[in-house]
Amino acid sequence: MIHNRSGRKLNRTASHRKALLSSLSKELLRHKKIKTTLAKAKETRMVVEKLITRAKNTVAGEIDGKKNVHARRILVAYLQDKDVVKALFDEIVPKVATRNGGYTRVIKLGRRLGDGAHVALLQLVDFATTADETPKEVKADRKKRVHQKSKKKEIADSTETPAAQ
Repeated sequence: MIHNRSGRKLNRTASHRKALLSSLSKELLRHKKIKTTLAKAKETRMVVEKLITRAKNTVAGEIDGKKNVHARRILVAYLQDKDVVKALFDEIVPKVATRNGGYTRVIKLGRRLGDGAHVALLQLVDFATTADETPKEVKADRKKRVHQKSKKKEIADSTETPAAQ
């Protein structure tokens, strides 16, 4: 039994995994929500929580309005986008200032049609426009999937009927 090993490998090398998580984190901070596989969402959640906490502690630790440049540089080095880091400090951190963690939410959406992978919606908690926005999206996505399945079934049934005659 293996103890004290956290994190998923996601079937990638270390450098590819780091690039993937950096890219997903950047897009989550830019768009406030992303749709990805469940495993990637759970892994990205851990990374984003740490990034937001670092930014939040940096803002809280600023003395007399002097910015902590080192923390910003670390975030820029990881995210590789100055605009996202600026948005993180200007938009996201003020909204989550009173929150003690739990900045993100993972909502399971079911399985993807192509490969059957579990899909999830990863979003920043304080940026959901309404409380019932997320369930509506999930419901619409499920209806869409059921509708596509019924269409495929109708097409399959219509092709079988001439062969049966």
